[in-house]
Amino acid sequence: MKHNVIVVLGPTASGKTAFAVALARRLGGAIISADSRQVYRGLDIGSGKDLDEYRTGGEVVPTRLLDLMDPAGPAPYTLADFMRDAKAAILELESLRLLPILCGGTGLYLHALIQGYELPGGPADHEFRKSLTENDAARLAEHFSPDLKNGEETNLYRLSRRVEIERSPMRRSIYGGPLPDTEYLVLGLRRHREEIHRRIERRLDERLNSGMIEEVQTLHQNGVSWEKLESFGLEYREVSRYLKGEMEYPEMRSHLLAKIRQFAKRQDTWFRKMEREGVAIRWLAPEAIDEAENLCREFLARNGQS
Repeated sequence: MKHNVIVVLGPTASGKTAFAVALARRLGGAIISADSRQVYRGLDIGSGKDLDEYRTGGEVVPTRLLDLMDPAGPAPYTLADFMRDAKAAILELESLRLLPILCGGTGLYLHALIQGYELPGGPADHEFRKSLTENDAARLAEHFSPDLKNGEETNLYRLSRRVEIERSPMRRSIYGGPLPDTEYLVLGLRRHREEIHRRIERRLDERLNSGMIEEVQTLHQNGVSWEKLESFGLEYREVSRYLKGEMEYPEMRSHLLAKIRQFAKRQDTWFRKMEREGVAIRWLAPEAIDEAENLCREFLARNGQS
């Protein structure tokens, strides 16, 4: 049996969740989240989880890969975890006669699943990583030189991962590789950069006024360390620094606005990388839901699914 999967991607604030939900309602689908932070419980406002989007405006749209992980837990959610869970979710939704629709802005997750990354090495060694300091980077870089590229010689995370792969008896993760007999129709939402910047600023202020700071404070009170919160990036890092008294509110907002805009640009760069490496993305305006529906129906008909 061939597996047919729709993918909706786009930079932050492009409106991809609302678009994917509208598409799911028209096609009898369910959403599989491809977001590296929305997988954590309690990371709601800051991650843009927007759960109401799945519940309002029509029938409730089923979701998968949201709220799976305890943010205070010792182990992070990895790419291997995502590939395992996303493949299982696709098969489960198909068994329920629901069309799987992957939606998210974490380009690595999407690219890995579509291209079937093999994921070299075994699981992360978190105790080993904790033992390393920045002073170890030069030593590890010397060990792996000259087989380093793209700034790896100063990237302690990448260097430590190389050590883990070298040590591991498993040459690749059992969760890597493609889901057999699967085709993906990839739809991307495109807005002008100026519009994205305006939407980012408006959405940031809405979230700050709707309890994002209180959300971060509550997570910390419930046992999520400042270090762990900062590891979630963007909103959680800057708000944590504000709550620790390291910056004033205007500075925090200014830093956060600039960093989210930079993040949106990096997402666009990643999507262009996906295209260069063979992933065909059909770019659409956010209001082109009828065109998206037609593309999906044609895709499904070509692949023997009505």
